[in-house]
Amino acid sequence: MNTALDNVLNKASFDKSDLVYLLSLEGEDEQQLFEKAYEIKAKYIGKKTYFRGLIEFSNICSKNCYYCGIRRSTKSVDRYELSDEEVMGAVKFAMNHNWGSIVIQAGERSNKAFTDRITQLLKKIKNTYAENPPGITLSLGEQSEEVFQEWFDAGAHRYLLRIESSTKSLYEKIHPVDAVHSFDYRLENLKRLQKLNYQTGTGVMVGMPFQTLEHLADDLIFMRDFDIDMCGMGPYIEHSETPLYEHRHQLMPTEARFRLTLRMIAILRIMMKDINIASATALQAIHPQGREMALKAGANVIMPNLTPVKYHENYHLYKNKPTVNEETDIYIQDLIKNIHAAGDSVGHGEWGDPKHYFARQSKNSI
Repeated sequence: MNTALDNVLNKASFDKSDLVYLLSLEGEDEQQLFEKAYEIKAKYIGKKTYFRGLIEFSNICSKNCYYCGIRRSTKSVDRYELSDEEVMGAVKFAMNHNWGSIVIQAGERSNKAFTDRITQLLKKIKNTYAENPPGITLSLGEQSEEVFQEWFDAGAHRYLLRIESSTKSLYEKIHPVDAVHSFDYRLENLKRLQKLNYQTGTGVMVGMPFQTLEHLADDLIFMRDFDIDMCGMGPYIEHSETPLYEHRHQLMPTEARFRLTLRMIAILRIMMKDINIASATALQAIHPQGREMALKAGANVIMPNLTPVKYHENYHLYKNKPTVNEETDIYIQDLIKNIHAAGDSVGHGEWGDPKHYFARQSKNSI
């Protein structure tokens, strides 16, 4: 065991130099980091993984982010929006399998027709399962405070809005600098979500062009200081039809991005012991057991894709996204088996809300 590393891991709080050091770990030292993170996960939230049935509601997007395969300017994508029947079919699958929670995700839109449709779907889900409603996470981009409140009142209680980078100058390198893509407005949206008592989540891409370990250390500090309840972050995987693709020569190897993401998960678990951390699908795009490996590094949420398979090809945010039909009992059985092999059980029938949220609420009420 590396005594110097052990000393850092047992600090009450990490400074930026500590974080850069931990992000640089390899080999046995990296494994020591993962073991420490899993130990903390087991102690503070238990050896349990929660499923969130993922519904990719629509790939229509008003944004033009430089890294995303469904950005507004991508012409090769067939745009779609699920019908009520398709959404309710996915919810039914999750409920029949006793998962407890769903996630509704889509390209970013804020027009009234879209926001009203989401409100009606939320009400329909809650009315259909009035006796045993699912927990509902939304990941639908920036909205007005009124819309966030409307969705909360209709039944959503978690919201994931990834900052992608907490460094404004880097954020502006991966987004157009215009009224539609504002770092300050995105930050304002995160503050709104906390104000409205959502369980608030954010996250970043790991290993993208122009990014340094110092940037990632700042991201970890940002998430700690913002006091998030949930985190979803994954490795940057390039998409050939995006502007950022021209900078692919700057990228570290895919495997290195994968390992760096696992270290980000582990460090965040040590820093924020009782939040929920998702094991991103992008990890599976690099390694077939990527999501399960993230559980061993401190993650505790997995989001199996319940979107009808015919739409999978058109929700490619990045290349090589897994498109396996996850709506099969064989797939689910294998996933549960892998979760057990990672040392966890599945939190069937539980919403699996982050303990951190309730501690934060209690602290704020004093």
